[in-house]
Amino acid sequence: MIRVLVVDDQAMVRQGFSALLDAQPGLTVVGQAADGQEAVEVAAATGPDVVLMDVRMPRMDGLEATRRILATSPECRVVVLTTFDVDDHVYEALRSGASGFLLKDAPAEDLVRAVEVVAAGEALLAPSVTRRLIADVAGRTVAARRAPSRFEVLTPREREVLVEIARGLSNAEIAAALVLAEETVKTHVGRILAKLGLRDRVQAVVLAYETGLVTTRGA
Repeated sequence: MIRVLVVDDQAMVRQGFSALLDAQPGLTVVGQAADGQEAVEVAAATGPDVVLMDVRMPRMDGLEATRRILATSPECRVVVLTTFDVDDHVYEALRSGASGFLLKDAPAEDLVRAVEVVAAGEALLAPSVTRRLIADVAGRTVAARRAPSRFEVLTPREREVLVEIARGLSNAEIAAALVLAEETVKTHVGRILAKLGLRDRVQAVVLAYETGLVTTRGA
């Protein structure tokens, strides 16, 4: 059973999402919160597997709440909820450890899938607007530069895989592009995240764009 905490300062949104998720097999809503401070408190009390986190809220915003929750519960996964598909605040949330983001007007099945995907330890890189967000904001805020020395710990193959991750490819797509077995790609992904000290694929994408390893024009 996946335990979910829903955080949004709009009661109708919060209650609507909670009702939808609670009705799904394998999901249960263990709490709701109307602002970031309450989210931190409820998360500590209920131990959710996944937090659906609004960004703009009173008292404490979703960015700080995400940082505090993940600092004490690193195994928790956060999905940022937003009304805008390109939002600097969402980018900061991803950098803070969020596993992805979802538009509030996304179809119900996308919301359910988002919870299931991040609970399984994957990053929510779909829909493709997520990749556009990262590329656009990174391109505007960080000038492309040489990859940092931390990439030196990667083998040439692992670096190739990282580039494909940053381009938004799934393990199956990377396997096809690099002519590898999908299980081999999965192993490479795990080693990349471990060597670079990253939580998941989203942070790998952010790092690749921030450092200029990958740009909107390619690697």
